[in-house]
Amino acid sequence: MGDIYIYMLVALAFLAIADLVVGVSNDAVNFLNSAIGSKAVSFKTIMIVASLGVAVGALTSSGMMEVARKGIFNPSEFMFDEIMIIFMAVMITDILLLDFFNTLGLPTSTTVSIVFELLGASVCVAIIKITTDNNQSLLDLGNYINNEKAIEIILGILLSVVVAFSVGAIIQFFSRLLLSFDFNDKPKIFGAIFSGIAVTSIMYFILIKGIKNATFMSAELKSFIAGNPSAIIGIGFLVFALASLILMTFFKTNIYRIIIVVGTFALAVAFAGNDLVNFIGVPIAALDSFTNWSVSGVLPSEFRMTSLSEAIATKPYLLLIAGLVMVLTLWFSSKAKAVVKTSVDLSRQDAVKERFEPNFLSRGIVRMTIAASDNFNSLLPESVKKQIEKQFQKPKNTITLKTEDKPAFDLVRAAVNLMVASVLISIATSMKLPLSTTYVTFMVAMGTSLADRAWGSESAVYRVAGVLNVIGGWFFTALSAFVAASLMAFILFYGKGYALTALLFFAMVLLFRNYLKHRKKTIEQKVEDSLHKAESSSIQGVIIESADNIANVVRRGKKIYSGAINGLATHNLKLLKKNNKNIEKLSDEIEDLRDNIFYFIKKLEEPSVTASNFYITVLSHLQDMTQSLEYISNVSLKHVNNNHKKLKFTQIKELKEVDSALEELFNNTKKAFNSGSFEEIGYVLGRKQDVTNLLTEKIQKQVERTRTEESSPKNTTLYFGILLETKDLLNATMTLLEEYYNAHDDSVEPATINVADSDSSKEEE
Repeated sequence: MGDIYIYMLVALAFLAIADLVVGVSNDAVNFLNSAIGSKAVSFKTIMIVASLGVAVGALTSSGMMEVARKGIFNPSEFMFDEIMIIFMAVMITDILLLDFFNTLGLPTSTTVSIVFELLGASVCVAIIKITTDNNQSLLDLGNYINNEKAIEIILGILLSVVVAFSVGAIIQFFSRLLLSFDFNDKPKIFGAIFSGIAVTSIMYFILIKGIKNATFMSAELKSFIAGNPSAIIGIGFLVFALASLILMTFFKTNIYRIIIVVGTFALAVAFAGNDLVNFIGVPIAALDSFTNWSVSGVLPSEFRMTSLSEAIATKPYLLLIAGLVMVLTLWFSSKAKAVVKTSVDLSRQDAVKERFEPNFLSRGIVRMTIAASDNFNSLLPESVKKQIEKQFQKPKNTITLKTEDKPAFDLVRAAVNLMVASVLISIATSMKLPLSTTYVTFMVAMGTSLADRAWGSESAVYRVAGVLNVIGGWFFTALSAFVAASLMAFILFYGKGYALTALLFFAMVLLFRNYLKHRKKTIEQKVEDSLHKAESSSIQGVIIESADNIANVVRRGKKIYSGAINGLATHNLKLLKKNNKNIEKLSDEIEDLRDNIFYFIKKLEEPSVTASNFYITVLSHLQDMTQSLEYISNVSLKHVNNNHKKLKFTQIKELKEVDSALEELFNNTKKAFNSGSFEEIGYVLGRKQDVTNLLTEKIQKQVERTRTEESSPKNTTLYFGILLETKDLLNATMTLLEEYYNAHDDSVEPATINVADSDSSKEEE
């Protein structure tokens, strides 16, 4: 009889390891985004510090395990066989849900997932029990669910959104008033005070509030720490502030980098201490349940799980194993790196390509906020407003960095993010509330962004829309976790071992499929050569960088044009849809370059402002090229998607001839840029008339066919549209080459313009 439960325990053990992997992959954003976004230290240093924090946090998380045992439901109301069904349903749902969000690259809350999965599975099993018992009704559901604790947890999670945002905004505002954006030039005493407060707060809440759960700490030391909080805080502030002042004065140390390193460690500790229960709490509770039942000699359907109500310390070796898995995942999971981007971009100080589109709600919130801000400012004296504006004045950046090398925000904001988030999470941990670390860290980052004026008039509606989308995703997480866990519990309750095997197989297939999908996407991103923003400040530098983009557009444009013609020839809807995605991506990249024109012009050297005219003209011609390609791709897709008649053999043959002529032209253009020989551009320009004549000839032939034999208006419209748009594509390409040919400076050595060598080694697709 116990074989099925041993089978469940083995499955739960594997699910626990897998859940640790997918959970850490998602939650790594919680403690990595501030350090990575500020580029305070190297990525390797960040990972080492975070790994140490995760290991320490794992050892202090024992007390949190009670949430999985009795935090959501009343274990004494369930029998052993029922409790195992609940735990299995929760773990299968959790791993699938988290992996789904990881594959999308979106951060979600592992705490919310586990809480609502436990709630959903236990409610489902409780309802089944009630419906099979004539002496009970749905009003008795409250006997099975720990209503008071469940509501406390849920309200705590929701309240954390408001608290984290508000506290983050307030602390950041006053920190900026104290330090401004020129914090390195402020008196060292300011930095020492800030450092003393930050490090003392972090150390107190992490090492003191969290220390009472540590299994390796003696009772005497715990008692001493718990009994003298004021003295420890006061002494800690003086020691850390003085140490910071000495480091800044005599060793020229950047104290803000140290705060970020300490904060990253602290937040990693808080994460592991608070969230480890989300990954292994359920399997450990299942193991304890099995141990108690196996020595009882009672049938699993008659053994009441009262033992789960008792407080039991988790064995240290289990915590160590879990911590090791978390650390290894942190280092080797590519998904962990993919999830960071959303949070960093939404809090970025400078402009970035916005991922989210504004909606009526984000526009309304921005309008109301602006109105409230104006009303508040009208109450302040002019002198106060001037002083505030002075502190929030951003310094001019004299160091030119490539866009990808620029930090998303400065060291002060990163330090506040880490300090506030770690303190809030640790307070919740000390109160044994499974606060969502994702909610807290994300909302703190959004609050500090708002206070730091990162959400200006240019980006506010997009950033607010992004925050609303993420919060909406959190509610979706809660609902889907509840429903999915209920469904899993229902299937397992009636399907028993067969259902368990089927669900485990289904989970493995989905996980493997998502892994392959993510791996393929990662490989595509590595080999794909996207367009690059101009980073040079001289005309010659811009010409060289533009050559790379031109070669890129020509290569991809040739592939897109051929894809449209081949898709039409074979009536291949799948090929045309893929082709349409390629041109949409190319158009978006060029639009992104156009959005960067303002920043490009701002950093130009004074004698080289003519580079702006050249750069703007090049972008205009590139956009003309992509618009023609977009039209050809769209009309081809629409024609096939609407199941219109296929083009005639003669039409396809003629389009193939045009395609071959364009391919030769584009290949010669690409060779010119690959070799750095701009004499080749002259040869390409000389071929313009030949291709123009070919297009004119094909148009004339179609006119004659239309007058005599053509019977399909759709085919005629499509054919003329493609040929005429091909003419526009040819003209835009030739005009671009003429512009480049005329602007090129003869003093630039050809060898230095070998900008597309990497293209020459790629196989033509």
